[in-house]
Amino acid sequence: MRHGSLIIKPKKAKGEDGYKVFSIRIKEEIVVQIDDISTKTGHSRNELIGTFLEYALDKCVIEGEKD
Repeated sequence: MRHGSLIIKPKKAKGEDGYKVFSIRIKEEIVVQIDDISTKTGHSRNELIGTFLEYALDKCVIEGEKD
């Protein structure tokens, strides 16, 4: 490698970065609340939704499921 060289690594194909893109249908009121939090915190809507989903998944309990 020569000093000052620009190194460009191959880009991973979509879907190989550990993320999945999909659309959801949610109530307008929820979008308004998320956008309000986004404005107040500087976090993107996408970041917040991911955080909310991770939190909910950690707290989720399925009734009647045996441990």
